[in-house]
Amino acid sequence: MGNEPSAATKVYEVVKELILTSEIPGGDLISEGDVARRCEVSRTPVREAFLRLETEGWMRLYPKRGALVLPVTEREAGDVLRARLLLEGHAVAQIVDRPAVRAVLLDDLRVNLAEHRSVDASDMAAFARIDAQFHQLIVTAGDNQLIAGFFGSLGERHRRMTTASVHRDPAVMARIFDDHAALIDAIDSGDPTAFDAALAAHLTSVHQGPSVYGQAIR
Repeated sequence: MGNEPSAATKVYEVVKELILTSEIPGGDLISEGDVARRCEVSRTPVREAFLRLETEGWMRLYPKRGALVLPVTEREAGDVLRARLLLEGHAVAQIVDRPAVRAVLLDDLRVNLAEHRSVDASDMAAFARIDAQFHQLIVTAGDNQLIAGFFGSLGERHRRMTTASVHRDPAVMARIFDDHAALIDAIDSGDPTAFDAALAAHLTSVHQGPSVYGQAIR
């Protein structure tokens, strides 16, 4: 029994990562037995992990049937995209008249983009993590800890949406690289309006905004 908490945490982390990387897509029904065998544990820690994931809103449990991985709803996706547009745009507006801060940010973003391009295309976990870091760097540069913290809380949803987009269309990877380069150019120009337009275009093209999420994100 003493090992049960650590086993439950292990299962929780494994299953959550599979959900965030879309290895288990929304709409899939998974069983305690399958996960127990995969993680080489008993059903008890799996049950504990499933309860935690249900509490966090990642799945819904059905007794004797398993756990349904909840898909990203149009409402949730649209809310995430609009929040990102507002928060990242606000951050860039704050650094327009701070050239030293903007220079540091640009260096960090270029390093991030180079690292992103070097990631193995099959490593979706790393790809989505570096993608999320790119946008977190922008928001953090705005020097508002509350906003940066809130944006960080969107990170898991951001990762899941990105991996789902790449699974749906592998060409999205190259599109993300091109869009990130355009965002860097907009920040370099010191034009927040140009950044807002580039970010809106990026979020719509990568996540297929209006067609998937019901309405435009502008």
